[in-house]
Amino acid sequence: MPELPEVETVVRSLQKTIGGLTIERVTIRKTASVHPSPRQFSRQLRGATVAAVTRRGKNILIRLSTGDTLWVHLKMTGHFDFLPADAPTTKHDHVIFHFRGRDETLRFNDYRRFGRLRMYPTESIGKQRGLAELGPEPLEITADDFTQRLRRCRRMIKPALLDQTFLAGVGNIYADESLYLARIHPRRSTASISLPKARELHGHIQAILKRAIRLMGTSVDTFIGLNGQSGRFQKYLQAYGREGQPCRRCGAVIVRKAIGGRSAHFCPRCQRAK
Repeated sequence: MPELPEVETVVRSLQKTIGGLTIERVTIRKTASVHPSPRQFSRQLRGATVAAVTRRGKNILIRLSTGDTLWVHLKMTGHFDFLPADAPTTKHDHVIFHFRGRDETLRFNDYRRFGRLRMYPTESIGKQRGLAELGPEPLEITADDFTQRLRRCRRMIKPALLDQTFLAGVGNIYADESLYLARIHPRRSTASISLPKARELHGHIQAILKRAIRLMGTSVDTFIGLNGQSGRFQKYLQAYGREGQPCRRCGAVIVRKAIGGRSAHFCPRCQRAK
């Protein structure tokens, strides 16, 4: 599933591409992708101008001039294409947006069909389940607040970082990379992490997310940006996806183990279990 840098990459591309455009009509080819009903969904979007495209955690929020917000979650394989209106459609183009005075269309494509586009009044969007319970943004939380949250949660550090109520937007890739840089074992208890080490981890999380955003995300598994554009951060991964390969710091073999129901990649020598 795309994480914060990948979603932020899509958000910035959409803002540049469709920001300020007015939706003329919407073609819905897979009704299960949208909420509310396809008829109401289309009616609410018709004539709406895209006021802003923002992000909350791994969610895309397209604010409209009508007082509604289109909430998009890409899930595993959802992505957008901005293509000429006469370009052939594929069977996985589920929702197509047509814009007033433009020959291009925005297409939501999702071959695994888990992605969702939901419409809510902007004033209540933050109260919806899936958004209301999200934790702070990793790029906004201070080091002091981060360390306090670590001390309070009292659980293994890797599952804590993946918990969207703890931090919104961090997933497997950037949790593994941050823990590797901080030399913290993914099973280590949050309560056992010293204040200096917690502050160091906070710094690594923010630095690695910012770098990944600059490189337009990590294209592993299924992620692609607007019009199939690939990210470049995968070239710089230190731990994630490198099981069986030598650690670039000490030469030990990177391992992959299930921790808290999710896979974790780490160096058993550099990230020793306490």
